[in-house]
Amino acid sequence: MTPAPIWFEGPPPPSRPPMAPERPALPPVEVVIDGEPAKVPAGATILEACRARGLEIPTLCFLETLTPVNVCRVCVVEVTGSRVLVPACSRRVEPGMTILTESERVRLSRRMVLELLASSVDLSTAPGVDRLMTRYGARPDRYGSPAAARGERDAREPGHHHAPDGAQAETVAQPVKIDNDLYLRDYSKCILCYKCVEACGVDAQNTFAIAVAGRGFDARISTEADVPLPDSACVYCGNCIGVCPTGALMFKSEHDMRRAGTWDEARQRTTDTICPYCGVGCTLSLHVQDNRIVKVTSPSDVSVTHGHLCIKGRFGFTFVESPPGEDQPER
Repeated sequence: MTPAPIWFEGPPPPSRPPMAPERPALPPVEVVIDGEPAKVPAGATILEACRARGLEIPTLCFLETLTPVNVCRVCVVEVTGSRVLVPACSRRVEPGMTILTESERVRLSRRMVLELLASSVDLSTAPGVDRLMTRYGARPDRYGSPAAARGERDAREPGHHHAPDGAQAETVAQPVKIDNDLYLRDYSKCILCYKCVEACGVDAQNTFAIAVAGRGFDARISTEADVPLPDSACVYCGNCIGVCPTGALMFKSEHDMRRAGTWDEARQRTTDTICPYCGVGCTLSLHVQDNRIVKVTSPSDVSVTHGHLCIKGRFGFTFVESPPGEDQPER
């Protein structure tokens, strides 16, 4: 007699991906911030601890969705026992740490950093920098008037420098790079915060179309071998624009409106919606002026995008409106 076959039915698939077991919560860390005792979650950075207490620590190169690179040095604070000022964006709290966020040493360092930046970089479109300059009494003019632009920085011969005359401040002024219809690169406004490099790399897009080239004052953001953007690995996601703190990377539509004198953020309204192109469900923030979409961003606190988009979500909005100068169709 042939035995009946035994059929084995496996368990149903899980309704959600398996998650790692939760680790036990570590006890809070006791620190002193500006003379006030505080309990801070273990593993938190000094910046997180200060913001939780309502203390404003200025930052330029920091963004919650990117890996801290500690290059702008505006967020430095004084820690008792430390030989140097430490970056608040990446230094984690330790038991018994005593932190000073506005000591004279800290204020002097921040003032010097702001003066050096403003004397060599065009910060006219960097939001909030004017307020920081006033807050710390920065006077970039004491370094002299800006020196004349010396052409395309990528064309300079590495390692060859001319001694300054001491009367003028060397700048990073150079021609604006306009080689596509979506966005432009004005590196005369670049402070080398590395945010665009991080967003183009492992923190978001993994395209690696741009990197830092050069050394010292000749350091700048560049494509591989300084090829034009259309010939590079760029996929035009525009995530570099979304993280740029100074306007060095900008929508071409915004740039054209600024040159024409029609850009007015006071007249703009922002509306959140969902991208219509695919099923991922990315949140889009539409910036609208005079009933026209002038640029698109994405909130950094949304878990789907963390502020990042693709080329369609960031630039593919012109299909909803008629070309400039033409009447809107009747509805």
